[in-house]
Amino acid sequence: MNRLLTYDNPILPGFYPDPSICRVEDDYYLVTSTFSYFPGVPIFHSRDLVHWEQIGNILDRSSQLPLDGAAVSQGIFAPTLRYHDGTFYMITTNVSSPLGNFIVTATDPAGPWSEPYPLGAEGIDPSLFFDDDGKCYYCGTKPRREGARYYGDNEIYIQELDLSEMKLVGESYPAWHGALRQVEWPEGPHIYKKDGWYYLLISEAGTAHHHAVSVARSKSLKEPFEGYRGNPILTHRHLGYDYPIVNVGHPDITQTQNGEWWMVLLASRPYGGYYRNLGRETFLVPFCWEDGWPVINPGKGIVESSVKSPALPLSLTPQVPAKEDFNADSLPLHMMYLRNPIRENYSLTQKQGFLSLRCGNDLISSTGNPSYVCIRQQHFSFRFETSFEFEPAGTNEQAGIAIVQNDSFNYQCLLGTNGSLPEITVIKTQEGAAEIICKTVLAGSDGSAGSDGSDGSDGSDGSDAFGGSLKMRLEADGQDLSFSYSTDGTSYQTAADKLDGRILSTDAAGGFVGNTVGIYATSNGMESQTFAAFDYIEYIGDSCHD
Repeated sequence: MNRLLTYDNPILPGFYPDPSICRVEDDYYLVTSTFSYFPGVPIFHSRDLVHWEQIGNILDRSSQLPLDGAAVSQGIFAPTLRYHDGTFYMITTNVSSPLGNFIVTATDPAGPWSEPYPLGAEGIDPSLFFDDDGKCYYCGTKPRREGARYYGDNEIYIQELDLSEMKLVGESYPAWHGALRQVEWPEGPHIYKKDGWYYLLISEAGTAHHHAVSVARSKSLKEPFEGYRGNPILTHRHLGYDYPIVNVGHPDITQTQNGEWWMVLLASRPYGGYYRNLGRETFLVPFCWEDGWPVINPGKGIVESSVKSPALPLSLTPQVPAKEDFNADSLPLHMMYLRNPIRENYSLTQKQGFLSLRCGNDLISSTGNPSYVCIRQQHFSFRFETSFEFEPAGTNEQAGIAIVQNDSFNYQCLLGTNGSLPEITVIKTQEGAAEIICKTVLAGSDGSAGSDGSDGSDGSDGSDAFGGSLKMRLEADGQDLSFSYSTDGTSYQTAADKLDGRILSTDAAGGFVGNTVGIYATSNGMESQTFAAFDYIEYIGDSCHD
């Protein structure tokens, strides 16, 4: 059969954390966390475990995914995907909503998915296990029932779930507290059954540099699990800060139809120092069983950048195009909003072949619902470009592009007005404080530009040079960011150069997400009926520098 000899990690680059996988005959499905981005929980399909095509977003309605007021790293945590008797189940936690831990179901993994079934279960990171007798069990993480001795002093617990009523029933059993003494954050549990044993696979020590994978087993779901003496079975904390793959953990496993065992998990790739701008990504690693316990990547014991491929037929999937022209009647599946979109602020029909964004009241640097459409940063170095038409009606209205870690750490390059003249403003937000890096007035019929509020011309209003249409670029050369623009569609002027991208890493900004880049329109808190019409977006990554 035709198949790849090796594959490259990560299999899903960029902000795709907390992967969960299930197999249905020869098909594999995978989901990841989305936190406060909408729609939530992308679902992917593959036949070779290497090439993945997004086939939907499980939480694609605001009724399933209320996110108003959520911080960027709140919202949806750690989904688990399972299949049983003709039905797909996705269980997760919305930490920003009374929904808490809930389940949605579908018979077609591409959707539509049901409305949420809230479970009233404590804690986070829920998982489902279907036993041989058809019974379903909930497995989750919560503070120790006898009282947590410190923050992150958790237990993994198990309780039967009545699927006919979508309710937890019977007694809750503490299964395990993790492998290490004084362990922090035993979490992300999954249960599997093999050779008469129930196996409990978890992460512990937090989702940063000390992240680790541990395993325990038991003959019964109602008795404490026994940890493996060889724990942790996977970690990169001993490899140091200079290793190119760090923070490995939060795994889920599957067995192929050929009998091979594979693990998906999250990890990060720092660059420019120990800075993780891409967040936590999805990786793939082989493992086997020896003496009743898993051995990860036999002979090596670590996650590698290049790995021998699964013994599965090569299954190439459609690639996401670099350029999106907004000619369809809906946005591509991989594009996202920050929190629930205000639908009247977006239109694909107002101007044919354009995505029109109303200048929204809310700022990116807030916990509101900004007019922002984005994609994930997936490379260390890249170019993001757009072309748009915009005629602001007031000095409060701006539109352009942004790169966002969260509401307190981001960069924006926006077109607005300075009196009657069009003006480019570059804004840095760091630790919640917005700073104007530079302003450039577009002026002069010859296309010359002035800076710092001067028009650099003979006083003409610049309309011949500008005309309401502009191209903007964000270019990243590792941790050096630059913004530029073009009024003629050919030649580009630098608006700001060598901005420090390190502030957009989780190491500086905190949280659990990676960067997004996108298009943005704002009225800076005032009412507006003005739209910016974006002709396309284009993202070109430089994989040679990854």
